Amino acid sequence: MTRFSSFLLALCLLSACQPSEPEPKSSSTLAPQAQTAPSKLAWALPKTEPQGPQAELIRYGQQIISQTPQLLGPDMTDKQMRYAGNRLSCKNCHLDAGRQANAMGYVGITARFPQFRPRENSQQSLADRINGCFARSLNGRALAQNSREMQAILAYMSWLSQDYPKGSKVSGQGVPEIELPNRAADPVRGQKIFSSRCTACHQANGQGLRANPNQPSAGYLYPPLWGPDSFNTGAGMHRLIISARYIKANMPLGQADLTAEQAFDVSAYINSQPRPVMTGLDKDFPDRKKKPVDAPFGPWEDGFSATQHKYGPFGPMLAARGQKNAVGN
Repeated sequence: MTRFSSFLLALCLLSACQPSEPEPKSSSTLAPQAQTAPSKLAWALPKTEPQGPQAELIRYGQQIISQTPQLLGPDMTDKQMRYAGNRLSCKNCHLDAGRQANAMGYVGITARFPQFRPRENSQQSLADRINGCFARSLNGRALAQNSREMQAILAYMSWLSQDYPKGSKVSGQGVPEIELPNRAADPVRGQKIFSSRCTACHQANGQGLRANPNQPSAGYLYPPLWGPDSFNTGAGMHRLIISARYIKANMPLGQADLTAEQAFDVSAYINSQPRPVMTGLDKDFPDRKKKPVDAPFGPWEDGFSATQHKYGPFGPMLAARGQKNAVGN
């Protein structure tokens, strides 16, 4: 079987972890992915390794992204360092520690912040965004913004973004848009796809493959997609459109060949499974007009059912709003 791995966190940056992007239009057919706008800059990693007085801090930031449970996970001896509530690593969603395009990477991310976030209905800093991932994708708690750990993560992201001016956009940021099916996503179909394409990595029970079976703090080679050690219900990956876009672009790992409909169905199956519940989600998107159609938690003001908000079809919901975009997260 081919691999369908490391997809989480929210389901980091989600989620719950990616910048606000236009919501794809619904269509009765599944058209090719939208072409990159010419105004976007090319995705490029730094040409040299970290140097200078911040080099050590940058490397520590990369280590946190790659080895989150070993440094900030729930098994830390120092309880004050238990910031993550699960044993996922940030790199489970942000592939190659945020260095891979179309996988919620960090290249150019500092150029986009601060930015207005509909979920909070306020201007948010990059540190705020990182803490959103810790609370949702990592099912944990916020880092102090002046902590060494937060400063290390920011230093690493700034190093990856060093060649991009403020306000610029980069080809490969976030995840590509895909056309929405003109039907509801089907978890039953999704289960069949999961069984044939995903279990080699994530296992038949969806609980992933540990890096060391005898040492939970070592995290996962392939992360759990549901259950107590996965992202919670507030994460971006718990939204169908966001999850399907990520899956379509990246899974199975190294051979991303699922159709858009298959990505929607397998996303529906994954997100129909039990996972940690985040409280207070009724406070998200206080301006209900800006609440994404795939937000699977109320309240809503559009009159569509909770089931349709979770599985679609989303076309009638978008048409009723008179909107073509504004997915937000």
